[in-house]
Amino acid sequence: REIVLADMRNTEVALKYATREVRGDRAMLLEEVRRSWWVLRWATKVLRCDRELVLTAIQMDGFALRFALAELRGDPEVVLAAVKGRGRALEFASQELRGDREIVFVAVQQDGDALYYA
Repeated sequence: REIVLADMRNTEVALKYATREVRGDRAMLLEEVRRSWWVLRWATKVLRCDRELVLTAIQMDGFALRFALAELRGDPEVVLAAVKGRGRALEFASQELRGDREIVFVAVQQDGDALYYA
C-alpha cells in the first residue's frame, strides 16, 4: 500500500497496476481522489458506486462522473454537483437525467455546449 501511495504521488496510473485489494482501499482512495479525481478511474466497482468518494472526485472535476457506476449517474444530487462544476459532464448522466429540465438548465448555464448532451 505504501509503495502504491508513494508512486501515485508521481502518477495516477500507478493505481491501474495495483492489486484489487489496494484499488479497493476506501481510505486510501478517498485521500488520493482529493489530489486527483482521475484515480477514481482505477477504483473497484464497489468504490465507484461509493457516494462520498464519487462526490469528492466530482468536487475536483465534474468529469469524474464518467467513472461513477450507473447507480450514481442516475442520482440527481450527484449529477447536479457534476454539472455545476463542468456542464458537459451531462454527457455521463443517465438518459433520464439528461432530460431533466433543472439539471440541463444548470449544465447549460455552466457551459452552453452541454445542450448537445440533453
